Amino acid sequence: MRLEPRTSVPVFYTILAPVAAVLASLVISSGLLLWSGAPVFGAYALLFDGALGSVFAITETLTRATPLMLTGLAAAVAFRAKLWNIGAEGQLYAGAIAVTAAGTGLVTLPQPVMVPFLMLVGAAAGALLLLGPALLKIRLGVDEVVTTLLLNFIVLLVVGLLVEGPMKDPLAFGWPQAIPVVPEGEYPKLVPRTRLHLGLAISLGAAALVWFMNRETVWGYEMRAVGANLRAARFAGMPTDKVMVRVALVSGGLAGLAGVGEVCGLKGYLTLDLSPSFGYGGIVVAMLAQLHPAGVVLAALFVAVMFVGADAMSRAVAVSSYLADVIVASSLLSMLVAALLARYRLRRG
Repeated sequence: MRLEPRTSVPVFYTILAPVAAVLASLVISSGLLLWSGAPVFGAYALLFDGALGSVFAITETLTRATPLMLTGLAAAVAFRAKLWNIGAEGQLYAGAIAVTAAGTGLVTLPQPVMVPFLMLVGAAAGALLLLGPALLKIRLGVDEVVTTLLLNFIVLLVVGLLVEGPMKDPLAFGWPQAIPVVPEGEYPKLVPRTRLHLGLAISLGAAALVWFMNRETVWGYEMRAVGANLRAARFAGMPTDKVMVRVALVSGGLAGLAGVGEVCGLKGYLTLDLSPSFGYGGIVVAMLAQLHPAGVVLAALFVAVMFVGADAMSRAVAVSSYLADVIVASSLLSMLVAALLARYRLRRG
């Protein structure tokens, strides 16, 4: 048997691939449920009910999906141009650090002005953090996978230093957390008495803007061209170095916005556990979405449903909530296989 490239990939296959990957991951994970002695259909019913069965559950799922949308968009934008940004986690924390520095009394503005100002500050911090690895790649050929990955650990060490030192809240009873953001800098709540905040609307708006940029602008065309074939784009006269810098700024800025949302919309202050690996989760979201902005929204919702629902399921049937990690990881692997079969067909020969 050999793999033969298809002359064209039907749209039906492109849509079917992520659906098949999700279903395959659920089938694979059902083996673990059987092994643990839990009823498969009952456990999955509890999982989806825990994530979508009430207004509170839905708002919690949307809250969990909000930063995943932004980090997923950050990965999708970078990967589309073959800039392998593995540092969205660090860029998220860079945005959170910048917001904490600017939003805890350094600047005081009315809320309609303060919130956009903090968004700009956080996005700029994330963008600048990715700009360094992008320039190292352009000028010196340094592998951005290594530099962006290592920057994640450096930024986390800086966060630990700040919340235990200069930014530590003296009223936190010794807990390692920063001074809270001023009330004018907090995101408004979308649903009263829940944690769902303005960040969801910002994430959806960012997805729409990325889709428009990719489809309707010269910038988007250049980014896709550089990702498809860097040498051909350079031969055609495109400013490939400028395009790569532009990609880095957009990708890092989106990840930085995720950090702004977690500080200004959810917790209100910077902590070392601000992100349960939202940056790395964004890579999974982008791959499940096949780098499409609309797919990123759906993939982020799927991942959020798995994690929020797994917590409810684990309490009801005594199954580890780590099953959500298995489902998400197997979804990614299944997605890679499904994408391969969508682009290639098996031939006997």
